[in-house]
Amino acid sequence: MKSLKLVSIITFATLMSCGGGEKKEASSYGKKAPVKTEAKIPASKRIELSNKGVGPITSVTLAEEVDQEMVKHGMDVYSKMCTACHKTDKKFIGPAPTGILSRRSPEWVMNMILNPEEMIKQDPLAKDLLMEFNGAPMANQHLTEEEARAVLEYFRTLK
Repeated sequence: MKSLKLVSIITFATLMSCGGGEKKEASSYGKKAPVKTEAKIPASKRIELSNKGVGPITSVTLAEEVDQEMVKHGMDVYSKMCTACHKTDKKFIGPAPTGILSRRSPEWVMNMILNPEEMIKQDPLAKDLLMEFNGAPMANQHLTEEEARAVLEYFRTLK
């Protein structure tokens, strides 16, 4: 009798402990409803044109027409300082700059070039990009504002 009581208690305790920790969403038929998950857009594809980033650049005015002299200078700076990590038209260690100005504000791009350490610390998009690109932070190449602006002008030609 004593062992029957003990077996009953153990069985009851086991049954009570199974499945009690998770909540199930029930449909009108009592079956578990499928949980909808939104596909998260990668940071490199996300469009955030109002974000100006963190850094010295608060406003950039782009002329209607691309400045070809500035483009040449920007292409030269880019080829010397950026191609170790960036390829113009494909993902590499860092994101491809082709079409960047359709996804980012000119200020954000320049602040990322000039101030990558603070951007990674404070800008949510830069943090997401860091995670997307396997924690490889953008190196500060210590470009001048003039060089960064020339690189930005070069980026305007990459479509």
